[in-house]
Amino acid sequence: MKREPLISIITTVLNSRETIGDAIKSVLNQTYPNIEYIIVDGGSTDGTIEVINKYRKKISKFISEKDRGVYDGMNKGIRMATGEIIGILNSDDIYVRDNVIGEVVKAMEENNADCCWGDLVYVDAKNTDRIIRYWKSSEYKEGKFKTGWVPPHPTFFVRKWIYEKYGYFNINFPIAADYELMLRFLEKYKVKSCYIPQVMVKMRIGGQSNKILNILKGARECYKAWEINGLKVNPLVPLILRPLSKTSQYFQKGRV
Repeated sequence: MKREPLISIITTVLNSRETIGDAIKSVLNQTYPNIEYIIVDGGSTDGTIEVINKYRKKISKFISEKDRGVYDGMNKGIRMATGEIIGILNSDDIYVRDNVIGEVVKAMEENNADCCWGDLVYVDAKNTDRIIRYWKSSEYKEGKFKTGWVPPHPTFFVRKWIYEKYGYFNINFPIAADYELMLRFLEKYKVKSCYIPQVMVKMRIGGQSNKILNILKGARECYKAWEINGLKVNPLVPLILRPLSKTSQYFQKGRV
């Protein structure tokens, strides 16, 4: 009988009472039979923990303590994880189908890949059936980050040994640590990857990195990410090309 690898899904949360339940249900409804679900709470005070407790018996691991931000929470979850493959679902995101995890496992095994990603749709914060933007991704090719391209991080799955070998999230990047990590894995270390050409996650509009006041800070962090990894890039890539690449998302059509 074929062994089903254990998949660890991590959700970090802080004061997300209104959305955490949807995220949890989208994980618990997955048909893949071997999932370890980890929730890392940063010390919520708004009733989030009470919502989590409704599902506590079906959650594999749960901690609630103050941390140094969302990426610190992700690192805690990764260290707690015992699965071969790790995915991270934000507290206001939702898997679009009940077989997303199964699709990930199949794609990574068929392609002998150490990481993978798919497509994502941004949805209205209240009405998650209303699509605002469609993030159509693609396969990675060397140098693609220099065009402003980056995978949608909520759809990014990685084998745990990759984190252990090449490092976790750099919490000195409070906005763009996910960008720095994917740049490091793909552009610097050439981790073997594959792309799943399907929408995998619904992401509510309004996250920290989408706020106008954080765009310039994020661009500076993205440029610094190249520097600390010993990679050269034109400063216009994080400042102009990466934000510009997002404009097409408003005109793409995706089916969920």
